[in-house]
Amino acid sequence: MRDSDRDEGEAALLAALFGGAPRCWYVLDRELRLVQLNRAARTLRCLPGEEAVGRRLTDFVPGFPAAEMTGLAAEVLATGATLTGRLVRGHPAAAPDRAQVLSLTLYRLEDGVSGEQGEPLGVAVAVEDVTARESAAERLAVLHRAHRTIGSTLDIATTAQELADVTVPRFADATTVDVLDEAWRAGPAHEGPVSPDHPLRRAAYRTRHGGELPVRIGRLNTFPFPTPFTQSLADIRPRLVSRLDYGERWLETDPVTTERWRTAGVHSLIAVPLVVHDTVLGLAAYYRYERPDPFDEDDLELARELTARAALSLDKARSYARERTVATALQRYLLPQQPPSVSAVDAAHLYMAGGAGSDWYDVIQLSGARVALVVGDLAGRGVEAAATMGQLRTAVRTLAALDLPPDELLERLDTTTVRLARDSAVTPGSGDPGSEMIASCLVLTYDPVSRRCTAARAGHPQPLVLDPSGKVLPFEVPGGPHLGVGGAGFESASVELPAGSVLALYTNGLVTDRGRDSDASLERLHQVLARPGRSLQELCDAAVYTLVPERPGDDAVLLLARTHHLAEGNVAAWTFPDDLAVVSHARELAERQLVAWGLDDLVYSTQLIVSELVTNAIRYGKGAVQLRLIRDRTLICEVSDRTNTAPHLRQAGSTDEGGRGLFIVMQLSAQWGTRYLREGKTIWAEQPLPGPL
Repeated sequence: MRDSDRDEGEAALLAALFGGAPRCWYVLDRELRLVQLNRAARTLRCLPGEEAVGRRLTDFVPGFPAAEMTGLAAEVLATGATLTGRLVRGHPAAAPDRAQVLSLTLYRLEDGVSGEQGEPLGVAVAVEDVTARESAAERLAVLHRAHRTIGSTLDIATTAQELADVTVPRFADATTVDVLDEAWRAGPAHEGPVSPDHPLRRAAYRTRHGGELPVRIGRLNTFPFPTPFTQSLADIRPRLVSRLDYGERWLETDPVTTERWRTAGVHSLIAVPLVVHDTVLGLAAYYRYERPDPFDEDDLELARELTARAALSLDKARSYARERTVATALQRYLLPQQPPSVSAVDAAHLYMAGGAGSDWYDVIQLSGARVALVVGDLAGRGVEAAATMGQLRTAVRTLAALDLPPDELLERLDTTTVRLARDSAVTPGSGDPGSEMIASCLVLTYDPVSRRCTAARAGHPQPLVLDPSGKVLPFEVPGGPHLGVGGAGFESASVELPAGSVLALYTNGLVTDRGRDSDASLERLHQVLARPGRSLQELCDAAVYTLVPERPGDDAVLLLARTHHLAEGNVAAWTFPDDLAVVSHARELAERQLVAWGLDDLVYSTQLIVSELVTNAIRYGKGAVQLRLIRDRTLICEVSDRTNTAPHLRQAGSTDEGGRGLFIVMQLSAQWGTRYLREGKTIWAEQPLPGPL
């Protein structure tokens, strides 16, 4: 190719480049002065046009980081290295309220021939306006972060704050989130428009630089009417105020807030209702005051998507909180409101609802002035778990009424738990036997006559036992498997306690919640309880202050009992040979004891009860028979023998010679029953003590 042809080709290429290329091209000399620009640079106005020719770079890029751009051009001029796709951001002088993003490509111009390095003549700069592309990428980044961040928990306040954190400062300079009062309190869903006077609560607030909260989190916050906020809640449509005019009438409805906005420089806002399937949860508001570019329709669409994403998570949090509230209410309803008053122990408890689980406790009066203390923890949460807990508690009370020892009671309770799990199958017709139901339980009985404490446990923490001075007493209860496993046995342990000892039964939530060290927590619990002069309720409160975190993640139960000893003067016992001739003597001894106790009014009825029970024990049993009278809150009459044959109450016919003994006992007693021993049984009957007239 001839040199003239090459020159003509290069001229044509240069003419096309500067004449029809869509990019803006600028040519700078060695002094970084503008010497030439193409047609696109004059018409597209990426940077100032023809009037900038002959001026330095720092003089014709107002609104952009001129020093940065000058440094880039100087670097290319000095090194000859090409810079491609360098982004710079600014606000052009022609539209200072609109952010603009430019992509710069810089080449060094040289006077050398092809393939040889010549002297630098200047710098060629290709400029492309990529504002739309970068804005779209930034919106996608905000959406991506929102999908990763919002909804990490099932807490309403945390979810609302996640929305505020995602949007500030990448989208807005300040964000507020308000939820309806009933949604905040886990109430029923609110469908349809929201009236202007409907109460809301501030759920989240964040600004670019922090600062004092105008409305504290959780406080009531009602928007004045009419405003874009109330209008948005009224028709469930978002509102865009692209340019805030402080002369508008609606701003007069709340002068305090308006003045705060004016001081901060708020110039644009968006209000978007939090809506899920026509259920209104609240309102999110976004503000700009430092970023000069106002919100536009693209920003409104992004605000819709962000708010819709947050609304889904908030609705899940509300539903979870509502179910948790219902489960907690059900659980509290199924638990004793106050431990019953019994003579064997003084009792107090604490119950802290954390994860709406299914912890339970019970204090059960047993025969012979004894008492049973029970604490359990069912795995699972929600209404179903709370209902199952109620079933287990009922089963425990039913089994306790049979006067079963703790280990045997747990064996039968384990069978009941397995049956409940089988009956609560969650996949009918699939052959699945149902979801696994696992629970832990500790059953402890205390006899104030013998001062003997007996306990068995199924996967539950050891009880803590302290003597009257606050010193820990050794009481190792053998560990058994959790309830619901099935097929395993349980062992019990016994210890004799001095009167005034403190028994502490608790669930794992008290000592191991949120990964706390259980040994350290137990040591702190011991320190709390080792205060002999304080009441049990004071000790329970002190345990809460010391052990339970501010927002517990699991339920926590602590049941405390201080033991009593029934004085020897309130107990009388005799042993008789298996001879029916001793029945009359047993009646006489019972009469003398009642007279000594001042219970003359109960002599006749007690003699009949003693006569029937001793006669039956001698007639149908074997070996010696023991009669015991206990004066407690009732008069207790017990007859024990060495046979395990249970008596049965029946209605005797008119011609029957026998069968009326137990019927007489039932008529004369407030309650009666059978207690099985390791060897033999005890038939007992209770009569109320005569009260003052």
